[in-house]
Amino acid sequence: MTDRAAEHDEKLDRLVRLARDAGAGAILLAAHHNIAWLTSGRHNRIDTTRETGSARLLVTAAGGRHVLANAIEMPRMLEEVLAGLDYAPIEYPWADDQDPRHAVRLAQRVLPGGASVAADWPLPDTTPIEPMLSRARARLTDGEAARYRTLGRDAGVALGRICRGLEPGGLEVDIARAVADAAAGFRARAVVALVGADERLRRYRHPVPTQTAWKEAVMLALCAERDGLIVSLSRVVAAGARPDLETRTRTAAGVFGRVLAATRPGATGAALYDTLARAYADAGCAEEILKHHQGGAIGYRAREWIAHPHSPEVVAERQAFAWNPTVTGTKVEDTALVLGDRLEIITSTPDWPAIDIEGGLTASGVWRM
Repeated sequence: MTDRAAEHDEKLDRLVRLARDAGAGAILLAAHHNIAWLTSGRHNRIDTTRETGSARLLVTAAGGRHVLANAIEMPRMLEEVLAGLDYAPIEYPWADDQDPRHAVRLAQRVLPGGASVAADWPLPDTTPIEPMLSRARARLTDGEAARYRTLGRDAGVALGRICRGLEPGGLEVDIARAVADAAAGFRARAVVALVGADERLRRYRHPVPTQTAWKEAVMLALCAERDGLIVSLSRVVAAGARPDLETRTRTAAGVFGRVLAATRPGATGAALYDTLARAYADAGCAEEILKHHQGGAIGYRAREWIAHPHSPEVVAERQAFAWNPTVTGTKVEDTALVLGDRLEIITSTPDWPAIDIEGGLTASGVWRM
């Protein structure tokens, strides 16, 4: 808890600097991912269909911290969610939540006259600030890196266990349910669980699970969230030898290795996209890059940003990335940490078929039953 309190103070300092850089008197946070980031995994989530929760956190340019919540939520926010973090309460009747300007008016009451408010979701009379917040979230603390490693390990082990227990004839929806249950078993949420079998895997890059039964090959993809952090990984399983599938997976692994090796501090998203495009072209399948996005930065969102030809985003010195190159009918996807000049894949599955890639690392191959 002491370490997390220190992490919280460091992130408050980032927000204070951000508010000053944006010329705002305060930053108002309501999005789940931003509150989880600031508080090292605590959240204001009740209704998971909404991106914002019922409570807001307000950080002023002078360093003040407040929690804005209605009378329903304030006791729980103070006694459980924000315990030990010393947020000053600003409570109001629940009916006031129906007025979108109410939170801004409350924020302005604690600010000097005329000071503006920046917010992480669309609100009247505020400055949108989510892109700046995304950059503030990018640099991982030591605590975040440690939590990321354990989350990646748990996800890699759990998905591997499910894959090894599959048998031809299983339904995509049943496999997806097993994936969600496994995530819950290590205190995570499956924010994405895709399962694609045979022809559906060949036709669709995002195979939302259906009642289809698999016979020859199946792919499982998982984005698992715990304490706000998200890891992303995919695994491919085949019933017996499938030479074409294994060849295509090795091709995707080669692309994965090329872009991972290029993911270094200072590299731009546009430059990383160029690396991906050259890797596909060198493999003789240049058109594959046009059929699916290739991934990018990950953190408190399943993708903080995606590499594309015009991406201005820059790799930070301590940041997480999830690349997911696809070649028709297969995919290679894992989450890695960029720690200065070192790369660390954190979602590996123990004793899984490995494909050697650049930098002395390995990518996940095809599991043969």
